[in-house]
Amino acid sequence: MCYSAQIEADYKKYVRKFGAHMDIREFARLYWERAEGRLKVKIPKAMDNAFANPENDTEAEIKRLIDQHNIEQSKALEEEVFKQRARLVAAERTLQTKTTKAATESKRIAADKIEAALGRIDDMRRTELLARDSRIFPGNYAPLLVQNNGHLVVRPMRYQCRIGGKPASYDFKYPGTYNARLDSLGGFWKPVFGYSHGVLIVDSFYENVKKSKTEGRVLPDGEEDENVVLQFTPRDGSRMLVACLWSKWSAPGEPDLYSFAAITDEPPPEVAEAGHDRCIVSIKPENVAAWLNPNPKDLAAQYAILEDKVHPYYEHRLAA
Repeated sequence: MCYSAQIEADYKKYVRKFGAHMDIREFARLYWERAEGRLKVKIPKAMDNAFANPENDTEAEIKRLIDQHNIEQSKALEEEVFKQRARLVAAERTLQTKTTKAATESKRIAADKIEAALGRIDDMRRTELLARDSRIFPGNYAPLLVQNNGHLVVRPMRYQCRIGGKPASYDFKYPGTYNARLDSLGGFWKPVFGYSHGVLIVDSFYENVKKSKTEGRVLPDGEEDENVVLQFTPRDGSRMLVACLWSKWSAPGEPDLYSFAAITDEPPPEVAEAGHDRCIVSIKPENVAAWLNPNPKDLAAQYAILEDKVHPYYEHRLAA
């Protein structure tokens, strides 16, 4: 399962690379929903940063909404810091007279929360982008390249697909729907496979792996395994054009939801040897147009594109 990925979060790069149009109305709606608190939207900092220098009135409005959201979030975090500092002082005062487990734990929790809140404030105020600013997790939004009415379009979508017509509870019933297994495209994913395809530009992907698998050993009785996170990146530095499926979900009284899933297949040898059993599918640049314009009556052609995937050698390292 590709539970996290380092992506191209700047919609302008999609526009330049593919000659696509930006779905400016959907970007504006998404940012408005977040700023007004109508949706709990998680957007990578790098995606916000694409609007730092607006080129038209709509982009300027999006930047205003981003600034509004950041100001409100900063205020809430500052209030949390004030609250936790008061808790910290109270715990330290108690510990001056008597060492108790409750006071010790309260001091630790308060210190951790203060550090986390200050870190988030610094991240929001930081202007220089870091690699982690382009990393997405399930539930985060990302720009996806799709085809709409014969035109290539970049549209913001949530990384966890809720298929149209399904209840919102599917997000919890099927939490792994940020990935679509190749061998289930004709089953669970039948409503969207052959109908709504997308492409996500990815630099590297991350996987949870058991430490014993990375070491190639069998755990002795009584030893508990550890979880480690590995980052996989093409050795040649190429960017992956990851095949995705997407859907538009609508319900009375609810905001529309655009969401997507990345297609995964059996891993190449180097990924399997590192301890993971799946790998995202990167399609060839010459197949992008055909992938984005599928014929539901010719699914064999779509499977052929996925079969004719790019085979980079994936180097891996422990994620920071």
